[in-house]
Amino acid sequence: MNAVKLTDSEVTQHMSLLPKWELVGATIGRLFEFESFTKSMEFVNQVAENADAVNHHPDIDIRYNKVRLLLTTHDAGGLTLLDMEMAAAADDIAGVIAQNGSVH
Repeated sequence: MNAVKLTDSEVTQHMSLLPKWELVGATIGRLFEFESFTKSMEFVNQVAENADAVNHHPDIDIRYNKVRLLLTTHDAGGLTLLDMEMAAAADDIAGVIAQNGSVH
């Protein structure tokens, strides 16, 4: 992976497209809340498949029906386009799961 670290203005621009995500230092994070543990695990498994496909893996914290994702590109020393794309993909996955239940 040869990802290029985004500039502060590029991060700001991308974050405007990810309103439920927050900037936490050199990472972006979001807490997803599902109706059950099973839905949380369904989400995590789909995120994992996506992450493996692009070889870019988020930090994942699972607490029953809540899943927190944190993204950064360690090799680049901060946020890259890969992180923004992974965040958007996670939002899409959560949206699909929401059609079969509730997600926040």
